[in-house]
Amino acid sequence: MTVGVLALQGSFNEHIAALRRLGVQGVEIRKAEQLLTVSSLIIPGGESTTMAKLAEYHNLFPALREFVKTGKPVWGTCAGLIFLADRAVGQKEGGQELVGGLDCTVHRNFFGSQIQSFEADISVPLLTSKEGGAETFRGVFIRAPAVLDVGPGVEVLAHCPVPSNKVLYSSSTVQIQDEDPLPETKVIVAVKQRNLLATAFHPELTADTRWHSYFMKMTKEMEQGGSSSSSSSTIVSVGETSVGTEQAKPDIPIYLSN
Repeated sequence: MTVGVLALQGSFNEHIAALRRLGVQGVEIRKAEQLLTVSSLIIPGGESTTMAKLAEYHNLFPALREFVKTGKPVWGTCAGLIFLADRAVGQKEGGQELVGGLDCTVHRNFFGSQIQSFEADISVPLLTSKEGGAETFRGVFIRAPAVLDVGPGVEVLAHCPVPSNKVLYSSSTVQIQDEDPLPETKVIVAVKQRNLLATAFHPELTADTRWHSYFMKMTKEMEQGGSSSSSSSTIVSVGETSVGTEQAKPDIPIYLSN
Protein backbone atom coordinates (compact mmCIF):
# COMPACT_ATOMS: atom_id res chain seq x y z
CA MET A 1 0.00 0.00 0.00
CA THR A 2 1.34 3.39 -1.00
CA VAL A 3 -0.25 6.58 0.36
CA GLY A 4 0.42 9.91 -1.28
CA VAL A 5 0.68 13.09 0.77
CA LEU A 6 0.29 16.36 -1.11
CA ALA A 7 3.58 18.11 -0.37
CA LEU A 8 3.17 21.64 -1.67
CA GLN A 9 3.17 23.29 1.77
CA GLY A 10 1.98 22.54 5.29
CA SER A 11 2.27 19.55 7.60
CA PHE A 12 2.99 16.82 5.04
CA ASN A 13 6.08 15.62 6.93
CA GLU A 14 3.96 15.06 10.03
CA HIS A 15 1.48 12.93 8.08
CA ILE A 16 4.31 10.83 6.63
CA ALA A 17 5.72 10.39 10.15
CA ALA A 18 2.30 9.19 11.39
CA LEU A 19 2.08 6.73 8.49
CA ARG A 20 5.56 5.50 9.32
CA ARG A 21 4.46 4.74 12.88
CA LEU A 22 1.79 2.48 11.38
CA GLY A 23 4.29 0.77 9.11
CA VAL A 24 2.80 2.34 5.97
CA GLN A 25 4.72 3.67 2.99
CA GLY A 26 4.10 7.34 2.28
CA VAL A 27 5.26 9.41 -0.68
CA GLU A 28 5.36 13.15 -1.26
CA ILE A 29 3.16 14.31 -4.16
CA ARG A 30 4.07 17.46 -6.06
CA LYS A 31 3.27 16.57 -9.68
CA ALA A 32 0.11 15.33 -11.37
CA GLU A 33 1.73 12.18 -12.77
CA GLN A 34 2.78 11.08 -9.29
CA LEU A 35 -0.89 10.57 -8.38
CA LEU A 36 -0.89 7.55 -10.71
CA THR A 37 1.45 5.71 -8.34
CA VAL A 38 -0.57 5.91 -5.09
CA SER A 39 -3.56 4.06 -3.66
CA SER A 40 -4.91 6.99 -1.65
CA LEU A 41 -4.11 10.62 -0.91
CA ILE A 42 -3.83 12.89 2.13
CA ILE A 43 -4.20 16.65 1.66
CA PRO A 44 -2.57 18.15 4.76
CA GLY A 45 -3.18 21.25 6.80
CA GLY A 46 -1.28 24.39 5.92
CA GLU A 47 -2.04 27.82 4.48
CA SER A 48 -4.91 27.01 2.13
CA THR A 49 -4.49 30.07 -0.10
CA THR A 50 -0.79 29.35 -0.60
CA MET A 51 -1.49 25.67 -1.23
CA ALA A 52 -4.13 26.56 -3.81
CA LYS A 53 -1.78 28.95 -5.63
CA LEU A 54 0.95 26.30 -5.75
CA ALA A 55 -1.51 23.66 -6.93
CA GLU A 56 -2.68 26.01 -9.68
CA TYR A 57 0.93 26.81 -10.64
CA HIS A 58 1.71 23.10 -11.00
CA ASN A 59 -1.60 22.47 -12.81
CA LEU A 60 -2.63 19.96 -10.14
CA PHE A 61 -6.32 20.76 -9.80
CA PRO A 62 -7.51 18.73 -12.84
CA ALA A 63 -5.52 15.69 -11.66
CA LEU A 64 -6.73 16.06 -8.06
CA ARG A 65 -10.35 16.26 -9.19
CA GLU A 66 -9.88 13.20 -11.38
CA PHE A 67 -8.30 11.32 -8.46
CA VAL A 68 -11.35 12.08 -6.33
CA LYS A 69 -13.67 10.89 -9.12
CA THR A 70 -11.85 7.54 -9.41
CA GLY A 71 -13.15 6.61 -5.96
CA LYS A 72 -9.73 6.29 -4.38
CA PRO A 73 -9.71 7.42 -0.73
CA VAL A 74 -8.78 11.04 -0.07
CA TRP A 75 -8.42 12.58 3.40
CA GLY A 76 -8.21 16.32 3.94
CA THR A 77 -7.10 17.81 7.26
CA CYS A 78 -7.76 21.48 8.07
CA ALA A 79 -6.77 23.20 4.79
CA GLY A 80 -7.37 19.85 3.12
CA LEU A 81 -10.98 19.99 4.29
CA ILE A 82 -11.35 23.34 2.54
CA PHE A 83 -9.86 21.86 -0.64
CA LEU A 84 -12.35 18.97 -0.68
CA ALA A 85 -15.48 21.00 0.06
CA ASP A 86 -17.89 21.81 -2.76
CA ARG A 87 -18.63 25.20 -1.19
CA ALA A 88 -16.61 27.61 0.94
CA VAL A 89 -17.41 30.90 2.68
CA GLY A 90 -15.30 33.34 4.64
CA GLN A 91 -12.63 33.35 1.96
CA LYS A 92 -10.40 36.21 0.96
CA GLU A 93 -11.52 38.47 -1.87
CA GLY A 94 -11.62 36.47 -5.07
CA GLY A 95 -11.76 33.20 -3.17
CA GLN A 96 -9.61 30.20 -3.99
CA GLU A 97 -9.95 27.25 -6.30
CA LEU A 98 -11.34 24.07 -4.74
CA VAL A 99 -11.00 20.40 -5.62
CA GLY A 100 -14.54 19.63 -4.49
CA GLY A 101 -16.31 16.32 -4.22
CA LEU A 102 -17.48 16.64 -0.63
CA ASP A 103 -21.09 17.86 -0.46
CA CYS A 104 -20.72 20.42 2.29
CA THR A 105 -20.23 24.10 2.99
CA VAL A 106 -17.07 24.95 4.92
CA HIS A 107 -16.22 28.20 6.68
CA ARG A 108 -12.58 29.08 6.30
CA ASN A 109 -11.02 30.23 9.62
CA PHE A 110 -14.31 29.62 11.45
CA PHE A 111 -12.59 29.55 14.84
CA GLY A 112 -10.71 32.81 14.34
CA SER A 113 -7.14 33.91 13.79
CA GLN A 114 -3.87 32.16 14.55
CA ILE A 115 -3.81 33.35 18.16
CA GLN A 116 -7.24 31.78 18.72
CA SER A 117 -5.93 28.29 17.94
CA PHE A 118 -6.77 25.74 20.62
CA GLU A 119 -7.00 22.07 21.59
CA ALA A 120 -10.18 20.28 22.64
CA ASP A 121 -11.34 16.76 23.46
CA ILE A 122 -14.00 15.81 20.92
CA SER A 123 -16.31 12.82 21.03
CA VAL A 124 -15.53 10.31 18.26
CA PRO A 125 -17.92 7.36 18.63
CA LEU A 126 -17.33 5.94 15.14
CA LEU A 127 -13.56 6.16 15.49
CA THR A 128 -13.72 4.45 18.87
CA SER A 129 -15.94 1.66 17.52
CA LYS A 130 -13.58 1.06 14.59
CA GLU A 131 -10.19 1.66 16.20
CA GLY A 132 -10.78 1.27 19.93
CA GLY A 133 -9.11 3.52 22.46
CA ALA A 134 -10.58 6.50 24.26
CA GLU A 135 -14.07 7.80 23.55
CA THR A 136 -12.59 11.21 22.77
CA PHE A 137 -9.83 12.49 20.51
CA ARG A 138 -7.60 15.46 21.32
CA GLY A 139 -8.24 17.80 18.41
CA VAL A 140 -5.61 20.41 17.52
CA PHE A 141 -7.38 23.36 15.89
CA ILE A 142 -5.06 25.88 14.24
CA ARG A 143 -6.84 28.79 12.56
CA ALA A 144 -9.29 26.03 11.77
CA PRO A 145 -12.27 25.79 9.43
CA ALA A 146 -15.60 24.19 10.29
CA VAL A 147 -18.41 22.56 8.34
CA LEU A 148 -21.59 24.67 8.33
CA ASP A 149 -23.88 22.23 6.52
CA VAL A 150 -23.74 18.87 4.77
CA GLY A 151 -25.64 17.13 1.99
CA PRO A 152 -27.75 13.99 2.51
CA GLY A 153 -24.90 11.66 1.53
CA VAL A 154 -22.43 13.02 4.09
CA GLU A 155 -21.87 11.26 7.41
CA VAL A 156 -21.02 13.51 10.35
CA LEU A 157 -18.26 11.92 12.45
CA ALA A 158 -17.53 14.58 15.09
CA HIS A 159 -18.63 17.92 16.51
CA CYS A 160 -16.76 20.51 18.53
CA PRO A 161 -18.34 22.68 21.25
CA VAL A 162 -18.47 26.39 20.46
CA PRO A 163 -19.08 29.16 23.04
CA SER A 164 -22.46 30.85 22.58
CA ASN A 165 -20.85 34.21 21.81
CA LYS A 166 -18.82 32.72 18.95
CA VAL A 167 -18.97 34.68 15.70
CA LEU A 168 -20.52 32.20 13.26
CA TYR A 169 -19.87 34.23 10.12
CA SER A 170 -17.85 37.32 9.46
CA SER A 171 -16.89 39.35 6.40
CA SER A 172 -15.98 42.92 5.64
CA THR A 173 -19.66 43.86 5.51
CA VAL A 174 -21.56 41.52 7.80
CA GLN A 175 -21.08 39.66 11.03
CA ILE A 176 -23.41 36.96 12.34
CA GLN A 177 -23.03 36.14 16.00
CA ASP A 178 -24.66 33.30 17.88
CA GLU A 179 -27.09 34.72 20.45
CA ASP A 180 -28.20 31.34 21.83
CA PRO A 181 -28.61 31.73 25.59
CA LEU A 182 -27.27 28.23 26.18
CA PRO A 183 -23.67 27.99 27.44
CA GLU A 184 -22.46 26.52 24.16
CA THR A 185 -23.49 25.02 20.84
CA LYS A 186 -21.55 22.74 18.53
CA VAL A 187 -20.19 22.70 15.01
CA ILE A 188 -19.23 19.88 12.63
CA VAL A 189 -15.50 19.16 12.49
CA ALA A 190 -15.24 15.70 10.87
CA VAL A 191 -17.18 14.18 7.98
CA LYS A 192 -17.10 11.27 5.53
CA GLN A 193 -18.73 10.83 2.14
CA ARG A 194 -18.02 7.64 0.20
CA ASN A 195 -14.25 7.74 -0.48
CA LEU A 196 -13.70 11.17 1.11
CA LEU A 197 -12.72 11.82 4.73
CA ALA A 198 -12.20 15.30 6.17
CA THR A 199 -11.25 16.72 9.56
CA ALA A 200 -11.05 20.38 10.59
CA PHE A 201 -8.32 19.54 13.10
CA HIS A 202 -4.78 18.11 12.83
CA PRO A 203 -4.48 14.44 13.88
CA GLU A 204 -0.95 14.42 12.46
CA LEU A 205 0.15 16.77 15.24
CA THR A 206 -0.71 14.26 17.96
CA ALA A 207 0.65 10.87 18.98
CA ASP A 208 -2.79 9.30 18.45
CA THR A 209 -2.74 7.51 15.08
CA ARG A 210 -6.34 6.27 15.08
CA TRP A 211 -7.51 8.61 12.31
CA HIS A 212 -4.59 7.50 10.14
CA SER A 213 -5.39 3.86 10.92
CA TYR A 214 -9.04 4.43 10.01
CA PHE A 215 -8.01 6.01 6.71
CA MET A 216 -5.72 3.05 5.99
CA LYS A 217 -8.69 0.71 6.42
CA MET A 218 -10.62 2.82 3.91
CA THR A 219 -7.70 2.36 1.51
CA LYS A 220 -7.47 -1.39 2.10
CA GLU A 221 -11.16 -1.79 1.36
CA MET A 222 -10.55 -0.19 -2.05
CA GLU A 223 -7.58 -2.46 -2.67
CA GLN A 224 -9.29 -5.76 -1.84
CA GLY A 225 -8.47 -8.29 -4.48
CA GLY A 226 -5.37 -6.35 -5.51
CA SER A 227 -1.72 -6.99 -4.84
CA SER A 228 -0.58 -7.18 -1.24
CA SER A 229 3.05 -6.68 -2.09
CA SER A 230 3.14 -3.01 -1.07
CA SER A 231 3.23 -3.61 2.68
CA SER A 232 6.72 -2.19 3.18
CA SER A 233 7.16 0.19 6.09
CA THR A 234 9.89 2.16 4.29
CA ILE A 235 9.19 5.83 3.71
CA VAL A 236 10.44 7.14 0.37
CA SER A 237 10.37 10.48 -1.36
CA VAL A 238 9.07 10.73 -4.89
CA GLY A 239 11.96 10.83 -7.32
CA GLU A 240 14.17 8.37 -5.43
CA THR A 241 15.14 5.31 -7.46
CA SER A 242 15.71 2.97 -4.55
CA VAL A 243 13.63 2.01 -1.54
CA GLY A 244 16.43 1.82 0.94
CA THR A 245 16.45 2.85 4.54
CA GLU A 246 15.91 6.58 4.89
CA GLN A 247 17.04 8.42 7.98
CA ALA A 248 13.92 9.02 10.05
CA LYS A 249 12.80 12.60 10.40
CA PRO A 250 11.95 13.73 13.92
CA ASP A 251 8.24 13.65 14.67
CA ILE A 252 8.14 17.29 15.73
CA PRO A 253 4.78 19.05 15.27
CA ILE A 254 4.97 22.12 13.06
CA TYR A 255 2.05 24.41 13.77
CA LEU A 256 0.92 25.99 10.53
CA SER A 257 -2.14 28.03 9.68
CA ASN A 258 -4.64 26.99 7.05
